[in-house]
Order: sequence, then structure tokens, then C-alpha cells
Amino acid sequence: LVNKGGDWDRRNRLKAIECIWRCSQRQFKEASDLFIECLSTYASPELMSLADFVCHGALACAVVMPRSEIKKKVIDAPEVVEVIGYIPNVSRLLRALYECKYADYFGALAGVETDHLSVSRYLYAHRRFYTREMRIRGYAQLLESYLSLTIKSMADSFGVTQDFIDKELARFVAAGRLHCVIDKVGGVVETNRPDTKNAQYQNTIKQGDLLLNRIQKLSGVISI
Repeated sequence: LVNKGGDWDRRNRLKAIECIWRCSQRQFKEASDLFIECLSTYASPELMSLADFVCHGALACAVVMPRSEIKKKVIDAPEVVEVIGYIPNVSRLLRALYECKYADYFGALAGVETDHLSVSRYLYAHRRFYTREMRIRGYAQLLESYLSLTIKSMADSFGVTQDFIDKELARFVAAGRLHCVIDKVGGVVETNRPDTKNAQYQNTIKQGDLLLNRIQKLSGVISI
């Protein structure tokens, strides 16, 4: 009956509870979807205040939602606008990510870790994972705009030292999280985006070869 809309209020409360539970399980994509679905009808003060709910949901959206959707679905959402003043670092984080202000983005991320991740019973265990994923997102977003850029300009963009950027990029490139190459001698970072079209083409050729081999084997069996 609940699935058929028999109890609309309880269904929305369930979505809100599941959203927070998904956050606690590090399932931020599912949490962000549930947050968007039930934000306009949130009525679960027994779970947490609207400001706290927006805080958790907005942080989930920040780590997984495409940049093009963040402003429309989160930043400009009336329910978010209503309470965003109570969570200024979350507001700064979202806006800095959307507006590509990376130095402010890093500052806001540090504030989010101190004021929210470290005190949330649902996100505390994931605070290091979250900040790492958000740093990777910031680096990847900046690198998408360039074929190459100097380590100095990248460090200046994020408001950190060149040594810090060099170590961070080396770590994430080695882990396969960033597609770029670091020229330490020249002090340059060159992007190395995966060519999806070429990969699809090569995969099609490979599948075609397998199909031809099977047809040849099958024709040999039939002729016998």
C-alpha cells in the first residue's frame, strides 16, 4: 500500500531516513537521489532538523552530482536557500565547486570537515574518504579544462604549495584516480584523458573477430 501511495507521509519519511542511512553507509549516489526526491516534502523533525538534513544531503550531492546539476537541484532549491545560512561552509563548498573557485573550495572543504564531518554520527567514519574524494573531484574538474598546465598555476589555483600539489597528484595518478602525467623536470601537468571512442572502436573490432571465429567454427561443423 505504501508503494502505491497509500501512505504518502510515511513514504516520504522513509525516504528521508534511508537517505541518512545511505550516507552512513558511504552510498552517496543513492543518498543524493533520495535527498532530491524528498527534500521538498521533508517532515521528519524527529530524525533531525531541516538544516541538518540539508547539510547531509548537500554533502552527498557535492561528491557525486554532476556540476551542471548542482546549482539547479541543490544551490537554488528553495528548501536549501531557506536554511543554507545555518551551514555556511556547505554553502561555500557548493558554490566554489560550481563557480570553479578552487582556493575557496579547499578552504570550505576544511571547514566542512571540522564543523560537520567530524561531529556527525553518520559521516564521522567517512570523513577522510569524503575529503579525499572531494579533493580528487576538484583536481579532475580543473584538469578537464586544460591539455596541460604548470604545477605552479595549479598550486596557485588551490591556494596550496607546489610540493603539496605534486605529492597529491602523484598519489592519485598512481592510484588511477586522475588521468594526467606529471613532468617533474618541466614542472608541467599534462592531461591524459581516456579516449572512449577509440576504446569502443577497439572493443567492437575485438568482438567482431570473436564472432567471425565462431562462425567459421560453426560452418566447419555444419559442412561435416
